[in-house]
Amino acid sequence: MTERYLAGRSAWVTGGASGMGRATALRLAKAGADVAIGSLVQSQRHVALPDQNVHTPGDAALHETRTEIEAFGVKCVALPLDVCSPQSVNSFFDAAMTRFGKIDILINAAGSSARKLIEDHPDDIWHRIVDTNLNGAYRTIRLCFPGMVERAWGRIVNFGSTAANVGYERHSAYCASKSGLLGLTRCVALEGAAFGVSCNAVNPGFVATGSNYSASQQEIAIAGLDISVEDYRAKIAEGLPQKRFLDPDEVAALVAFLCREEAFGISAESINIAMGSQW
Repeated sequence: MTERYLAGRSAWVTGGASGMGRATALRLAKAGADVAIGSLVQSQRHVALPDQNVHTPGDAALHETRTEIEAFGVKCVALPLDVCSPQSVNSFFDAAMTRFGKIDILINAAGSSARKLIEDHPDDIWHRIVDTNLNGAYRTIRLCFPGMVERAWGRIVNFGSTAANVGYERHSAYCASKSGLLGLTRCVALEGAAFGVSCNAVNPGFVATGSNYSASQQEIAIAGLDISVEDYRAKIAEGLPQKRFLDPDEVAALVAFLCREEAFGISAESINIAMGSQW
């Protein structure tokens, strides 16, 4: 299998400046694709809610990731992106189209969570989580899908979660939004099936990302535990089948495979990558 199997293709990765999104963007660039990355960065932190767990890398992370992507000899667009803002999504799409002329691959990696009991779940937190994890993907897919159909080739991968299939207390907004994302994935896959467009959801378990680390910090604070973040995460890892957290590049490798020509037959799927864990 040729290493540059995505030469001539162009990709858009939301959440592309950190974590699994960044790892995926680099994988796609290594395979020869031009890549546009957008992330909610630190200068946009004000749009997030106080109790929302959303990782906002420094603004410099966009430039640093762009430099790494371009080192593979491909083109890159790197801009701030708020998937909850239709204006931000539309502007990013226009910029990517101006540079690349098309979007063949769409990776929806942007996401956030919150730890709240359903009985007193704040409405603003609920709506923000659903808007990020579900509506954000809807916005990007709606823009990219017509061009994929017109060119008779497209790959869409949505980042779900094991939580999409397994409920988890204090995470109702997150679980509901990720479950909804699976429904969206299946519908898009069926609409694209006759036009060379596949759509899948990848459901990671525990991954060693900045977002997952900050979630651990939040859980420790809410529970009032007297334990370091490192020790807390070591205990989580000990309870997982492989006794470890996934590396973001492991998830990226799966996503990149789904973008291959020979992977077209894989569509409308919900694929767990969780080391055997159900959550």
